[in-house]
Amino acid sequence: MKRLLAATAFLTRLPVGRWAAFDAGDVARSAGWFPLIGILLGIIYSGAAVLLKGHLPSGAVAVLLVILDALATGALHYDGLADTADGFGGGKNREDILRIMRDHCIGAYGGVALVVLVALKIAAYDGLLRQSEWMAALILTPALGRWSILLLTATLPYARKTGQEAYPTFGMGKRALFWGTVAMAAALIAGRSGRAWIAAAVVVAVTAGFGSFCRRRIAGITGDTLGANVQLCESAALIAFLWR
Repeated sequence: MKRLLAATAFLTRLPVGRWAAFDAGDVARSAGWFPLIGILLGIIYSGAAVLLKGHLPSGAVAVLLVILDALATGALHYDGLADTADGFGGGKNREDILRIMRDHCIGAYGGVALVVLVALKIAAYDGLLRQSEWMAALILTPALGRWSILLLTATLPYARKTGQEAYPTFGMGKRALFWGTVAMAAALIAGRSGRAWIAAAVVVAVTAGFGSFCRRRIAGITGDTLGANVQLCESAALIAFLWR
């Protein structure tokens, strides 16, 4: 139970911290639960959509879903995307990229990345809500995004030379990937959507490509790149659900 609560506290802003104290080691050991936390978020988003769909246009519901996503996660992965875009966009070498990613200010690359992401998600949610099988997409997309964290942490090292012991993903590995993949596969089967399996394959491809890029540029991953990959994978999954 503590591992589930640790995963929930790390990936969401749900007030579970009052029931137990967590450290980086607890979060690392909880990684196998990440896809299930994504499903929990997806259920919350789907519930909100059910309540709003009968009263608002799909475009307005889509905007509210993006706002809910940011609030429920503390905009954790949005921040990672912005920092990663600034680092890779403005950094000349590995050290420069890592230094820029630690800067809390958002630059031009980060700002553009956030605008494009939000616009894409709003358009995707709007399109999905007009379809009959939108609920499976809303529930599974956040799970696929959190599963992508396990794909990267099991295959790439931490890029920074210091501080990795204190970082929550230090210690995650193939065991977490195995159990997270079991959970993800069970969710895909329960979803009864052939398009969901295509979305999962797209997430694997995006993660492999982005992971290779991170290995070349900074010799590994950071928290920011993990967050960026979550957003890239969620966007790719939404497109896969929409593709005709």
